[in-house]
Amino acid sequence: MTLENLRRIGKLWPHVAQRAELDRLLASAEARFADARVPEIGSDTRFGLAYDVILKCALAAMLSRGYRLSTSEPGHHQTLIQALVKTAELDPESVVVFEAYRKLRNKSDYDGVPVGEAIAASCMESARSLLERVRAIVSSKAD
Repeated sequence: MTLENLRRIGKLWPHVAQRAELDRLLASAEARFADARVPEIGSDTRFGLAYDVILKCALAAMLSRGYRLSTSEPGHHQTLIQALVKTAELDPESVVVFEAYRKLRNKSDYDGVPVGEAIAASCMESARSLLERVRAIVSSKAD
């Protein structure tokens, strides 16, 4: 589905992002990523922080493409992640991995399912890669 189709069905709204808005989102993502790298915190917390980095990056990518997500609709995290194919030009296989993180985040947050070290490390690496990619997208945009 295209971004314009998502707009037509009310999932997205047109939005002209200011550079300062995008920079704030990315600075927030970078701060969360720095926190996630603290080895003394548990894997559940590192995973949650890395997932938050992914969401902030997905939002920055969406805003940089001229749309804002309708958060009054259920499933806005899922929409943000699935739109990464268009907003950050990710391959569909990468989006499947991000979707798996989203589902695990829900199980962890709402059902108390623990997140192991390997999954936390994998999510952190995915978050780092997406942060670099979205930083490059935002840097290429003119004010």
